[in-house]
Amino acid sequence: MRPLRTLSTVLEMIKIEHTLFALPFAFLGMLLAAGGWPPWRTVLWIVIAMVGARSAAMAFNRLADRRIDAANPRTAGRALPAGLVSPGAVALFTAVSAAVLVLAAWELNPLAFYLSPLALAVLFLYSYTKRFTWAAHLFLGLSLSGAPLGAWIAVRGDVQATPVILALAVLTWTAGFDVLYALQDLDFDRRTGLFSIPARFGVRGALWISGAFHVLTLTLLALLPSVYPGGLGTPYWVGWVGCLLLIAYQHWVVRPGDLSHLNAAFFTANGALSVWLFAATALDILASR
Repeated sequence: MRPLRTLSTVLEMIKIEHTLFALPFAFLGMLLAAGGWPPWRTVLWIVIAMVGARSAAMAFNRLADRRIDAANPRTAGRALPAGLVSPGAVALFTAVSAAVLVLAAWELNPLAFYLSPLALAVLFLYSYTKRFTWAAHLFLGLSLSGAPLGAWIAVRGDVQATPVILALAVLTWTAGFDVLYALQDLDFDRRTGLFSIPARFGVRGALWISGAFHVLTLTLLALLPSVYPGGLGTPYWVGWVGCLLLIAYQHWVVRPGDLSHLNAAFFTANGALSVWLFAATALDILASR
């Protein structure tokens, strides 16, 4: 039973349920690549690859940051600094998760397999970026941008303008909400010499930069129908308007002097945004077949 308890603790530590942020964008890349729903075998291995990638990335992040987390009152209760799980167990979980990603890529196609080590390198590099650059938020965005790009490659075995535009939209969307989330650690980051946009530019500067990232996200999503073969119709644009409203909501509730709604902005709005855009685009593509 102890191994099961350890696994349960690790899964809670990495917030496995937050795979919801990236998985709809992977499905979006998959649908766009296939022009519809691909074979179920492809869907299965894409899901396995996504779970493996995110699990490896989050576990490695917790491992790399365990001493930083122990010093931060907000994160001191996490499993590793609290001693609820050993570094060795987390390292083993990371290695197994990375192997799952590589296996899934192997089962999909040669290009996906050849690029899987690069994907892991980007995922693992992010954990160290806050030690040397305030652009760490962009590296997190780069990590999540692999979801739609990787899913497109999984289906088609190539790279075109469509997945690149979508990946850039995910990059800027992620960077934008991560800047907001980092506001709660502004004082700690400054005190300990860690790098972030809030620590470098302050609360107001960070809010403006986050807003600029999200304006770019909406612009890129608006460009997507023009680069996608055959274009996208009204359901997609309904999805785009939903993204606009959810992003506006985040920036409405997170204001200088009032960060009490950060969790609502981070988890609720962003989880809803990814699901909403996928559902709208899926309706557009599947209804037009």
